[in-house]
Amino acid sequence: MTEVLLEKAVELGLTAEEYARIVALLGRHPNPTELAMFSVMWSEHCCYKSSIVWLKKLPRSGPHLLAEAGEENAGLVDIGGWAVAFKIESHNHPSAIAPYQGAATGVGGIHRDIFTTGARPIAALNSLHFGPPDEPRCHWHLEGVVEGIGGYGNCFGVPTVGGECWFDPSYAANPIVNAMSVGVVPKDRIVSASAHTPGAAVFIVGSHTGKDGIHGASFASGDLKEDAQEDLPAVQVGDPFMGKKLLEAVLEANEAGCIDGMQDMGAAGISCSTLEMAEKGGCGMEIHLDRVPLRQPDMTPFEILLSESQERMLIVARPGKEAQLKAICEKWDVPCAEIGQVRKAPDNIYYWKGEVVAAVPPRALVLGGDAPVYERPAREPDYRKRIAAFSAEAVPVPQDLQEVARFLASHPSIRSKRWIAEQYDREVGTQTMSEALPSDAAVVLDKNTGKALALTTDCNPYYVYADPRKGTAMAVAEAARNIVCSGGTPVAVTNCLNFGNPLYPDVFWQFKEAVLGMKDACEALKTPVTGGNVSFYNQSENGEPILPTPVIGMLGVLDDPQWHIGLAFRAAGDRIYEVGRLSDAIEGSHYVWHYHGQRFSPPPPFDLGAEVKFLAALRELLQQPEDKRPVVSVHDISEGGLWVALLESALPNGLGFDVHLPPEGRPDGWLFGEAAGRVVISVSPEKAEHMEAHWERHSIPWRMLGVVTEGGIRINGQSWGTVEQWAPYYEQGF
Repeated sequence: MTEVLLEKAVELGLTAEEYARIVALLGRHPNPTELAMFSVMWSEHCCYKSSIVWLKKLPRSGPHLLAEAGEENAGLVDIGGWAVAFKIESHNHPSAIAPYQGAATGVGGIHRDIFTTGARPIAALNSLHFGPPDEPRCHWHLEGVVEGIGGYGNCFGVPTVGGECWFDPSYAANPIVNAMSVGVVPKDRIVSASAHTPGAAVFIVGSHTGKDGIHGASFASGDLKEDAQEDLPAVQVGDPFMGKKLLEAVLEANEAGCIDGMQDMGAAGISCSTLEMAEKGGCGMEIHLDRVPLRQPDMTPFEILLSESQERMLIVARPGKEAQLKAICEKWDVPCAEIGQVRKAPDNIYYWKGEVVAAVPPRALVLGGDAPVYERPAREPDYRKRIAAFSAEAVPVPQDLQEVARFLASHPSIRSKRWIAEQYDREVGTQTMSEALPSDAAVVLDKNTGKALALTTDCNPYYVYADPRKGTAMAVAEAARNIVCSGGTPVAVTNCLNFGNPLYPDVFWQFKEAVLGMKDACEALKTPVTGGNVSFYNQSENGEPILPTPVIGMLGVLDDPQWHIGLAFRAAGDRIYEVGRLSDAIEGSHYVWHYHGQRFSPPPPFDLGAEVKFLAALRELLQQPEDKRPVVSVHDISEGGLWVALLESALPNGLGFDVHLPPEGRPDGWLFGEAAGRVVISVSPEKAEHMEAHWERHSIPWRMLGVVTEGGIRINGQSWGTVEQWAPYYEQGF
């Protein structure tokens, strides 16, 4: 029997050493149901066994945080009487084999993480990475994921306000689909994901449990294989209408004081939610699996425990409020079944028709308890030698800069994502300020406090590939720059760390260096990490990993919504300035990667200390009422360099620009280089002196580029046509 169990353990993704550890923790051999529970709870997806050593190095506390990273289902930030709950997570593998449902359930799951804290979701964002859009399989991924995000989000009634979309061959087999949700809750109504009251009744609330998503956590903790379609049953199926009813029922029950503790049933389903809530509360649970409402009558205890059917919550009712909880759920037509109770003894016991089918101590299975923790070997990849040998001087300056400009403006990763954004409801809830006034970050009004929230997701995987530590610090800095350019103050970070197989030393080196880069930047910018997600095993069928993609989700706050400022030029005759790190460096740019086809290039110049100083000075300039602020528009210079920043500032209002580049240095570098820490600013002539004095006072480099025009584009005195003529290159769909 022991050999059979060990063989089963290995089949479930456990090692022989881990099986021996389970035996030692239990003091006996597990039964098959318990073994299945350990396999999902000790999967990479649930227990972070390869990453937690490094994640603990991140700054996880700050004056505005109401919970440290990992304490609750989402990060919680104090904004004065109210809290913002926010988090980002991945749904990569499900989206690779079932793009629509994979993306839809990713959106549904991240919203549930928010309203399990008692918060009402008010905004959604995403970060998407696909293979080349002209390849049929990649286009199938793209269309399905976008439809899934819109299909769930639009029905659920939360606006999708921002995001990013990249294309690179490394994502062809394994797209990256990261979903972020943001909600608000009164500080005195925050719900904890813990079971801390012995005798309290435990309810499962929401959809009936089916066979979809079984072993979904294990599926997300292994390599995608050529026969990945056979894993389709591991992909969950979403129901946004039930999700909406569940949201309203849960929030009303919380308002009525019916909830003592609550957790979403995400990865590992009932197993995870019952074990994590019990362990956090220092208690145990008695769970009767035969009381769980089922979609299929032939389900076994093992299937019920591991199902990841969507739109379900585990709720511990406040004693004496059980009947009211049931009544509220009935009002919203949401199934609600009492399946057990909290017990004082720190063990979870699971029954099936009166017989014990599993009995385990929660601490033995969960992250932060006895789940295994590994320090994986790390080795710097060999390709870094090719990057170190890169010479900018060996890259020729093209004769026709307009040809380069057309190439970059139409590149899939740079050009407009309007085709995508228009499939999302961006204004439901009437709080999205950045729809009427587009800005570098999405800006959403919080009607409860009168403040506004600035939200963004950012990562340039080219920079991270070249130098993971520096590239990830640059992602944090770019997120902060987008927040500040929109009028906000950066407050806190969530993250989704997407990498290849952690058992490959070169991949794990990328990961640990990226975490250290995030640590560097978050400490410097005073934006603590509230939590997030690690997604490993993202690679092609032949084992080639994706570009390392540590996506940064950042929250900023505008104490006064009048501080919100847009990126678009607004009047002909306004002066245009470039402010920040003035550089003609071409390293790491889209220009070098794609126009010249040189993927082995260092990241662009970046100075974290200078960035902190620059953002503080920029925030001081912008955080004034519009009638007193000297600046008309601000736009970050990032992918595509100064050229793309100018074009994106010109297009919204059909205005052009007449600019001159410095005579020294590389003209292709000044136009297309991506040196970090710069913005394009437009200002009315009468306020230009005021703004210039501000930069001089703070010792921030600046230069006047030229002026806004009625629609013509001129560079160094040469006509480049009109904005109207350039629009088709940038605005084309996919």
